[in-house]
Amino acid sequence: MSTPVELRSDTFTLPTPPMLEAMQAAPLGDDVFGEDPTINVLETRTADFFGFEAGLFCPSGTMTNQLAIKTHTQPGQEVICESLSHVYIYEGGGIAFNSGCQVKAIPGHRGKVTAVQVEGAINPNDIHKAPTRLVSLENTANRGGGACYEAAELEAIAKLARQHGLSMHLDGARLWNALVAKNEDPTHYARWFDSISVCYSKGMGAPVGSVLVGSTSFIQQARRYRKILGGGMRQAGVLAAAALYALDHHVPLLNNDHMHAKQLAEAWTTVSGVTQVWPTETNILLVDFDSSIAASDVVQQLESHQVRCLPVAPHQLRMVTHLGVTKEMINYTCDVIRALNLSAQA
Repeated sequence: MSTPVELRSDTFTLPTPPMLEAMQAAPLGDDVFGEDPTINVLETRTADFFGFEAGLFCPSGTMTNQLAIKTHTQPGQEVICESLSHVYIYEGGGIAFNSGCQVKAIPGHRGKVTAVQVEGAINPNDIHKAPTRLVSLENTANRGGGACYEAAELEAIAKLARQHGLSMHLDGARLWNALVAKNEDPTHYARWFDSISVCYSKGMGAPVGSVLVGSTSFIQQARRYRKILGGGMRQAGVLAAAALYALDHHVPLLNNDHMHAKQLAEAWTTVSGVTQVWPTETNILLVDFDSSIAASDVVQQLESHQVRCLPVAPHQLRMVTHLGVTKEMINYTCDVIRALNLSAQA
């Protein structure tokens, strides 16, 4: 394979030629003044897509998540999330640094928690305890292998949160994938959550950008915090244009990524030394190996055949499919996987 097969992350996507044309043609203005028309359209359309009142364009999903948590909470309060949540383990301690809150991390199943678990994590009204303020969920769950929440569970958690006066935030970096995999109505999420962060720079294929959606008053406050964190951009409509193009053209393509991930999963089931291929619902594939096999060694073997992926634990690797990976690349990778000799690493 002359071109490397890039499976480390769906953040490695490059703009397609039509997306680049849309970026070049985008009307521009100063977004800090609220005058970039392309950003304004993206924020409105993303909010409308999910049934919310307003949106806020940011350079990263980490920023949209952190802005949401900051806007929902006050210092000294507590945030409930799953123990492998991106907001907890991959955002640089941002909840403590930006919001002055502590975290109640719940060990879930494949990155997901249940309403029963959330209820057990809510602190009583006790001066010795941090007041529970926010429930943050992740769909799809990255460290759960792209696992999707069932609508009924989301509804149950949302109902519980309302009963206890808690806000609900969704890290929906790959929510697009969940919507396609579960064939769900995106406006249902406005009933369950007070805010949602969605990324355009992963499976959707845009080079940069995430949008935070919520109520008008919530987004007004988040916009103030974005300024404080230095997230106010100027003529960033060139980036918003890429996201708009993705919204119009790339959602149906996510099905291809899901099929490609399942094809890779099937290939791994034939390899000696593999102890588990995680259920593959969307575009993320996790593979576990026998304790005698280091995932880093397997990754090196694959790299020697121009296939790139990540070791995410001592005996686990991750592959992520995206629109930059063709059917031919997947077929080639499956052949490479089936030909692996892992016993030599024992």
